[in-house]
Amino acid sequence: MTQEVKTTCPYCGVGCGVIARVGDDGTVSVKGDPEHPANFGRLCSKGSALGETLDLDGRLLHPEVGGRRAGWSEALDLVAERFSHSIAEHGPDSVAFYVSGQLLTEDYYIANKLMKGFIGSANIDTNSRLCMSSSVAGHRRAFGSDTVPGVYEDLELAELVVLTGSNLAWCHPVLYQRLCAAKANRPEMKIVVVDPRRTMTADIADMHLAIAPDGDAALFNGLLAHLAASGAIDRNYVGSYTSGFDEAVASASERDLPALSEATGLTQTQLRAFFRLFETTEKVVTCYSQGVNQSAAGTDKVNAIINCHLATGRIGRPGMGPFSLTGQPNAMGGREVGGLANMLAAHMDIEKSLHRDQVRRFWGAPTVAGKPGLKAVDMFRAVADGRIKALWIMATNPVVSMPDADSVEAAIKACPFVVVSDIVRDTDTARHAHVLLPSLGWGEKDGTVTNSERRISRQRAFLAAPGQARPDWWQLTEVARRMGFAAAFVHNSPAEIFAEHAALSGFENDGRRDFDISAHAEIDGPAYDGLRPFQWPQPKGSAPQMKRFFAKGAFYHPDGRARFVAVEVPRPRSADDAFPFRLNTGRVRDHWHTMTRTGRSARLSGHLAEPFVEIHPRDAQAIGVGDADLVTIASSYGAAIVRALVTDRQTEGNLFVPMHWNDQFASMARIDALVAPVTDPVSGQPASKHMAVRASRFPAAAYGFAVSASKPAELDAAYWALARAEGGWRMELAFATTNADWIDWCRKTFAIAAEIEPIGYTDRTSGELRLAFFEGDRLLATLFLSPRPVAVARNWAVSQLRASHRNLAKRFAVTAGRPGADTPDPGATVCSCFSVGVNQITAAVRDGCHSVEAVGERLSAGTNCGSCRAEIRGILNACLTVAAE
Repeated sequence: MTQEVKTTCPYCGVGCGVIARVGDDGTVSVKGDPEHPANFGRLCSKGSALGETLDLDGRLLHPEVGGRRAGWSEALDLVAERFSHSIAEHGPDSVAFYVSGQLLTEDYYIANKLMKGFIGSANIDTNSRLCMSSSVAGHRRAFGSDTVPGVYEDLELAELVVLTGSNLAWCHPVLYQRLCAAKANRPEMKIVVVDPRRTMTADIADMHLAIAPDGDAALFNGLLAHLAASGAIDRNYVGSYTSGFDEAVASASERDLPALSEATGLTQTQLRAFFRLFETTEKVVTCYSQGVNQSAAGTDKVNAIINCHLATGRIGRPGMGPFSLTGQPNAMGGREVGGLANMLAAHMDIEKSLHRDQVRRFWGAPTVAGKPGLKAVDMFRAVADGRIKALWIMATNPVVSMPDADSVEAAIKACPFVVVSDIVRDTDTARHAHVLLPSLGWGEKDGTVTNSERRISRQRAFLAAPGQARPDWWQLTEVARRMGFAAAFVHNSPAEIFAEHAALSGFENDGRRDFDISAHAEIDGPAYDGLRPFQWPQPKGSAPQMKRFFAKGAFYHPDGRARFVAVEVPRPRSADDAFPFRLNTGRVRDHWHTMTRTGRSARLSGHLAEPFVEIHPRDAQAIGVGDADLVTIASSYGAAIVRALVTDRQTEGNLFVPMHWNDQFASMARIDALVAPVTDPVSGQPASKHMAVRASRFPAAAYGFAVSASKPAELDAAYWALARAEGGWRMELAFATTNADWIDWCRKTFAIAAEIEPIGYTDRTSGELRLAFFEGDRLLATLFLSPRPVAVARNWAVSQLRASHRNLAKRFAVTAGRPGADTPDPGATVCSCFSVGVNQITAAVRDGCHSVEAVGERLSAGTNCGSCRAEIRGILNACLTVAAE
């Protein structure tokens, strides 16, 4: 019987509602939930492909101890014993948890309760430290609490939306869709994009400010000074609800317009235009994300933005306010339960003895950690120097995502005892674990998540637990019981944990804490199963409602006033001869984190199948790099090899490389290995957007492209990048020599039997080689080699893995690397949702589809998540320009 379950997407902080449909044959399809207030039925490419990521290939399905299979009792006993021993010998600060925004709130709550309340240390931090902690710190400095003032609807009600450090089109696509729809309905709405790169988000911008890296603080300081000088200050709001205004304005006014131009990299004309637009527009929302947060001055950037909204009173009212766009699906939920090392549950402060006492009494704990624990970068330093002797890593892959990632890997490898809870057996981090614990993944686990607008939604299970996998909260609870804390860890379901979490939020809460969901403190199993999305706060006795904060003050500092923060602009980092470029890292449209989920989908790998670097044409020319060449990027910490994407969307002197690729998908592309462990002094968030590097052309003797029906066990190449494809795998390759026995190389790499002979050819003049291996009418593998980047119809070549090759002509078409005249080549994928290629779009334009909407009507491209619409428009404009010439 076909089953439909309403759940929530496990990707970004938008928190989209999803309807999962399980067919009679066990296949899963997904669609957007039209009733969910975050997305109203919309999904992005990643959400649309969720059903393709649920296979069990590579899953961790049973506990392992020392690399061998073990039972749960043995594994949990060992974890409890080793943690207890370390605490007894070296104190509670000798152990640590490193957790994840991928955990559900119930998992997070139990981890925080165990570490801070019963172990007695605050050494629990999360990968949310890497994406949102500067926002948390900025909120707490300004508001006295980690409160997001606004709601998603504000983006649709605003007259001006400023997107700074946010590639909304690729990183929060559903919010981008909502913004596009609002602008289509009200063309007079203005959108400003502040970003060193001209990202796809800039496609809808009325103004793109290609700001210098880390120039945001100077920009918003300059805006505050302009607002003060132009009389745009809301004196009543400032006088009634804030303090510190004069000091903030004095600091912001230290630079005149020429100095601001130098600090931001923007022209004085651009600065005047932006300042004037902000000044004269009442309804302004400023959205910010990792480009603001991931900085050594991230907290100051956040406060510089908030200062401008406080100064104009544009906060907490419809269509107005600063808006932090959360990176992960449950970074907000983790913040609610104190998942960061410097927080307590229910938005209480670890520094306040009153709050510590309240939490201790509610939990019945022997003590509560009396000081903040180690933040992520410092935590792994403590692992490296031996202060931390037992480490539990849950649902994250720090060997890929942490800065100075090679040192993090060395620290984990040398740690006396490492536990990893994950769904995937072979990750860059899991290979160093002493104990592996199999966790439940999306579709299997049950709990809640909180999105960027403070909306709590249910993630519901619709698949049976595979193998011996168990929920993270269950693993933690069982270890807590074994450590002697059984009386406080009696939970048998996520509903019971959620009820306790809700009760704590209302415990002795007299309204001086923002987070309160005590209306659900007595929730039972059936009510939890049916829980509808709701926004906090929802105190006991209240009904769900949309809530904005701070329109009439009521801040959470003791005097009820907000704080302006006097922001000092950091000195720009000058380039040097050794490391002349500035590296910016981030995400791409169709992949997520370290690809343990999205890497399973052939469709999601079709758009960008290998790691790359965006580089300006003049910079590429200066270092002798052509489009599609390989590039070595190096810092004083590490190096990576990536494909060159030469584009004037990138500003000169700057490079962009995505952070997703790791040792499972590429030979040398863990880009965070290049990033220095430099952090914001307030938030502890790493600066991942502004690293000094050098770049040079990688000297390949031969380039290669291959497809294979089976996954290669090992790739013997100087460079390789591996991606899932329909029917098998695709590989980009480079070799240091051309003298290999390539037939033998293929046999070893693709496990091809000796009796299967290839067809193909070698052109000694051009240096081209083509080989294809068939078994019956089925293609097993192909290899294309060239002294230059291989010119092959890649998507067509991949499609041959599922084609029948009964006659010789079809087989020789494979070795030619292109279809015959009667078989169109779709070209490189542009629209992942519908697998539409650039050649198909070009043909549609030539056939009269002269708008993005017309292309969508013809091919469906751009009609689902909309993230590819900017690319479609670029193709359309290029075609029409050529036609006009």
